[in-house]
Amino acid sequence: MPEKAGNALLSPGDFVRHPTRSDWGLGQIQSMIGARITVNFENAGKQVIDGNVIELEPAELPPPQAPRAC
Repeated sequence: MPEKAGNALLSPGDFVRHPTRSDWGLGQIQSMIGARITVNFENAGKQVIDGNVIELEPAELPPPQAPRAC
């Protein structure tokens, strides 16, 4: 089974979201070895994704918030 096409555009360090697990939150790709994609998600920790089955969605980082004045 070939890897999902969109995953070929991703690389370690990219931010992604899982298409069916929005509760996992924002994730950052740690490594990509063949179709195995290791992602560290903010609410689910380290997950190994099978790139033959799941096509991760590229995500943008939210803009930084300005510090609040006291």
